[in-house]
Amino acid sequence: MKPLTALELLAPAGNAEIGMAALDHGADAVYIGAPRFSARSAAGNAVADIERLIRYAHLFYAKVYVALNTILTDAEIPEALALIHQVFQIGADGLILQDPGLLELDLPPIPLIASTQMHNSTPEKVKFLEDVGFNRVILARELSLSEISDIRRRTRVELEAFVHGALCVSYSGQCYMSQAVARRSGNRGVCAQPCRSRYDLVDGAGKTIQRDKYLLSLKDLNLLHAIPALVEAGVTSFKIEGRLKDIDYVKNITACYRNAIDQFLAHHTDYRRGSSGTVSFSFSPDPDRTFNRGYSSYFVHGANEKIASMDTPKSTGKCVGAISELGKDYFRIKGDDIHNGDGLCFFSSNRALTGFRINHVTEGRIFPSSMQGLSIGTMLHRNHDHAFARVLKKPSALRRIGLAMHFIQEKTGIRLEVRDEDGNEAVIRLDIPFEEARDPSRVRDQIQAQLSRIGDTPYQITGMTIDPKQPGFLPMSTINRLRRDALTALSGIRREHYPRRILPFVPNTVPYPEKNLDYHANVLNEHARRFYARHGSRIHEPAFETLADPLGKIVMTTRYCIRRQLDACLREHRSHPSLREPLSLKDAQHRFRLHFDCDRCRMRIVLEEKGNP
Repeated sequence: MKPLTALELLAPAGNAEIGMAALDHGADAVYIGAPRFSARSAAGNAVADIERLIRYAHLFYAKVYVALNTILTDAEIPEALALIHQVFQIGADGLILQDPGLLELDLPPIPLIASTQMHNSTPEKVKFLEDVGFNRVILARELSLSEISDIRRRTRVELEAFVHGALCVSYSGQCYMSQAVARRSGNRGVCAQPCRSRYDLVDGAGKTIQRDKYLLSLKDLNLLHAIPALVEAGVTSFKIEGRLKDIDYVKNITACYRNAIDQFLAHHTDYRRGSSGTVSFSFSPDPDRTFNRGYSSYFVHGANEKIASMDTPKSTGKCVGAISELGKDYFRIKGDDIHNGDGLCFFSSNRALTGFRINHVTEGRIFPSSMQGLSIGTMLHRNHDHAFARVLKKPSALRRIGLAMHFIQEKTGIRLEVRDEDGNEAVIRLDIPFEEARDPSRVRDQIQAQLSRIGDTPYQITGMTIDPKQPGFLPMSTINRLRRDALTALSGIRREHYPRRILPFVPNTVPYPEKNLDYHANVLNEHARRFYARHGSRIHEPAFETLADPLGKIVMTTRYCIRRQLDACLREHRSHPSLREPLSLKDAQHRFRLHFDCDRCRMRIVLEEKGNP
């Protein structure tokens, strides 16, 4: 019989506590930053904390992947290698890498995961990564379903795809704008996020087309609706972005995708969950009720929607309705219930995002901290849901592993056999003489009740048998001891039997798809240079971070197109008045020229002028 295909819900862990909350809310795996060298330098974690998270995850047969996905200098290589050996020793299930120079080292046999920072956007690149020894590839966010399907047809490596969260406007690993303008490299984990800044769009005649807009800031990704299509395309790991997000966000969004994947599994018996246990929630998950900039499906269905959030890079939350009545110090709306402490926001007449707090609500009258700018018809959004946040601050989910119990009483003693949903078994025996009971049925009920008191253990009883049907008398303390010992033994056996994958890395000479590589290859150390040489490529330009002068260089390559966003696509809106080329983005200190590759539907941003940082 063909084994079932596991579908993995992968959630972010900014720290161990958030990671454990993600597991409680249904994640099959979490990813967490190493102490150093992760693409979110502000989300590094001590090895001891990662080990604590691993121990918790493995009880549920869930995985923990450690991100060490920046490019490295030669001086950093020894420390990075030592960290890799440490995270392997504590039981990590995979290592997320960007720098191929690490593959020139003596790595432990840990599964290797190619970070999306490696620019994994073509079948040729993904096939190379598979052939060179990566166990999994994290796909570029920009791919459509048909492009993912093409990669799946031409490879066998595990495919992981982002399904939710903030979007980088540039292809990951190919963005150099932060380094160019602030000397903070995104490929080194310290991106200054210039894509979330204001710019003017200026045409070739010097005319300002858009003024002071967030022209590179994208909405957030939301692919809740696309889980079945992504599975069909070949994705088996569904990744939520957000190692810098708070615990409330991670709880809510993880629960949303747990429900979506479980709904798919309920109707597709050839797939299974990627870990053990079932989850129940004390709230109704809703992606609109936590941080979001508005949602987009990005390019998964092709380039057929507006994906930028040009008026603000901040969270707008959920639309709650328009003001229907305005008083001196209150208003009413027709829409969702508003609560004391909520944060609401709206766009002013000049499209500036303005926010205020709700002081109190009385009989439908809503009293805000400020009435400035409000009028009848103003559309309001709730970007802080106070009641929802209060629910999420408390324990909001239970995850339990299914367990069957078989209690047996014999002449010379008793034993309890427990078997979990993964087939692990534990047996505890106690030598206690058989004593006749005055009321065997009452004793049976007492045994069943005591065995069922599993408390805060990670188990739930799915079946129980008691033999004989009329058991003899037993002290309740004895039954409790039997249960505790059996569950403790089972937890130890589960960890002992955890199916950890050990995959030794063996270097080879598979040819790289490109022969001549410039700074886009992100080569910052001699090990990376040797890696590409061994695979038949020549580095004729080192990493962007080493360049003395970035002027004239492409600092961002995007599938997002400002022309398309403004309904001025040269391919689809030929009747639209043309924007005079060349188009440029300007801020107070920089000018960036825009180059449009309409044949491939790509936009490139070139640094043209640069002031003092």
